[in-house]
Amino acid sequence: MAIAIRPFWLIGAALAILGALGGASAQAPEGGAPNFWDLQRRTDRPDLGAIRVIRFITDDEYPPFGFLGQDGNLAGFNVDLARAVCEELKVACTIQARRFDSILDVVARGEADAAIASIAITPATRARVDFTRPYYRTPARFVSRRDARTPQDVRPETLAGARVGVVAGTAHEAYLARHFPLAERVTYPNLAALLAAVRSGDEPLGFGDGVTLAVWLNGADSADCCAFRGGPWLDGAFFGEGVGVAVRRDNAVLRRAIDFALLRIAQQGGYTELYLKHFPVGFF
Repeated sequence: MAIAIRPFWLIGAALAILGALGGASAQAPEGGAPNFWDLQRRTDRPDLGAIRVIRFITDDEYPPFGFLGQDGNLAGFNVDLARAVCEELKVACTIQARRFDSILDVVARGEADAAIASIAITPATRARVDFTRPYYRTPARFVSRRDARTPQDVRPETLAGARVGVVAGTAHEAYLARHFPLAERVTYPNLAALLAAVRSGDEPLGFGDGVTLAVWLNGADSADCCAFRGGPWLDGAFFGEGVGVAVRRDNAVLRRAIDFALLRIAQQGGYTELYLKHFPVGFF
């Protein structure tokens, strides 16, 4: 049975080894919504063949990407994006929730056409399904209290000698060791402990998964204490290829159609609109 992986679970020694083999740091442009497509590209609408309906599945336990709204209906960034894909392709659309760890198997067996559930594109997941191009990537971010005396211009040299909290054994710890070697790394056993230290001011700066941190900053648990500092930071060797829509491996027609729709949604501003709706504090 295949296990789907969320992007912020890509941790441990394997990614540290990949980084040591040459993963160079990269900074993404800051401000507004991220872009993962060539917006100048012109492409013809694909032949949908016999496609009249797309049966999407997602999960409903990962807000703001997927959750049950107050009315009991599915809501979230992934859900809205799936509906936008169907609208762009002018086909009917169904979206059902499944248990996250069952999603890849459901698609592989043909019981659903596509999964949009923040599934990381990895060699293990590619072995079970095909993916569209990434519709988002997961950057690393620094976070601190708003009133903390931390550098706004976060670079390896500006953090020389600075304390940075990070969860032990993660790709983010390995990334700090590789690219911010002069920072003083302070490790925590889990994310909850790190965020509590940042919120209280005991830890002046934290480093971790940008999506997870953005959800925290947007939520009540942060008590509006904190903000991102610098970045975002992208490195595929440490943080993965990104997140794509999963389709059955022999369904290239649908994969190309969804890729076309995602490009068109981005070109028309729909992706930015959905990103800003669900992430008032964006992860980029």
